[in-house]
Formats: sequence, structure tokens, C-alpha cells
Amino acid sequence: MDFEVTKKVKDGSAYYLVRWSHLAICDKYRIINAVPAVAGLYELYYEDDHKALRLFYVAKAWYGGLRTSLREKTDPELEKNLEHKRILSDCKCYYRYVATGSHADMSDIIFFFAETYMPGQSKTHHSGRYEDIYVEEISADKIIDI
Repeated sequence: MDFEVTKKVKDGSAYYLVRWSHLAICDKYRIINAVPAVAGLYELYYEDDHKALRLFYVAKAWYGGLRTSLREKTDPELEKNLEHKRILSDCKCYYRYVATGSHADMSDIIFFFAETYMPGQSKTHHSGRYEDIYVEEISADKIIDI
């Protein structure tokens, strides 16, 4: 299975299908060897005290690609956000990613996630190309955010 985004457009609406990679433990060597150096989206999770996975970061990787972005965002030595640094240092953390070469598509999907997680509070913007945006996720790990 390819970990990529596909899109269909109908009547001014975009329908995205996001095929996530498998969850993997945040480890710089694994990231360097397993993650492609292409543009895409990624999510970071941590395992809480009850062994439940908690999403704590969603982002797009453009310049430098997924490999570089994940490598930087999962290293507590490089992380500037104090809460993320604490999570990365104290918790078991995981990542997953999906590749897409379209910056506009990434913006639409991130906007959709942000509006789903925090309706009306998001500071992200969609591409402006579509009236409505819909996202469906496929995850081999059965983790669906929306």
C-alpha cells in the first residue's frame, strides 16, 4: 500500500483519501532509514499513563520533506516547544505520515483536521479552491482522527 493522498473533485467540493503509514516509534535512526524525503503530512502521538495514544502534533512537511521534518520534530534536543520537549523526553512517542506533492492539498487537509479538532479556533487556512472539503482516512493501525 502506498502512503499517499488521493483526491476527487465533484461539483466544487474536494474529497481527499489519506492513506497513513503504519505507526512507528520515534527513533532518529528508524526515521532516517524508513521515511522518504518527500513532501507530505505527519502526526505525532504519545502513549499516556493508560497506554492510550494521544495526538499532540499535526504538520505539513514541504521544504526538506518528511524525513527531515520528522527527524527534527521528534528529537527532544532540537524541540523548542517546552511541552513537546517534555512529552518527547518522558513518554513513548510514535509518528505516522502520508506523502503528497501538492502544497495546496496539504493546506486543505490540515485545515479540515484543524476545524474538526477545534471548530472555529484554527489559524490555518485552506487553499480557497473548493467550496467544501471532505477527508477520509485509511489507517492499517485503525487510528482514525476524524
